[in-house]
Amino acid sequence: MKTTIDISNSLFKEARALAEKNSTTFRAVVESALRLFLGTQKRGRKVFKLKKHSINGKGLVEELAEGDWSKVRSKIYEGHGT
Repeated sequence: MKTTIDISNSLFKEARALAEKNSTTFRAVVESALRLFLGTQKRGRKVFKLKKHSINGKGLVEELAEGDWSKVRSKIYEGHGT
């Protein structure tokens, strides 16, 4: 599809120089830039990155190593209520 865009002379010259340097066309540079821009807009928000919150422990508590849930639950609530 053909279209007309109005861009500043300096931006046009920079894009045209980049196209020449990379042995490509001005059109290819503009399309690539648009794809890159539109791709970042589709993502919307930043990628979630979980912060590291590790502690310096010595691993599992020996009495909980077997993974018995009732023991784990009683340790969690130890000292809280009845």
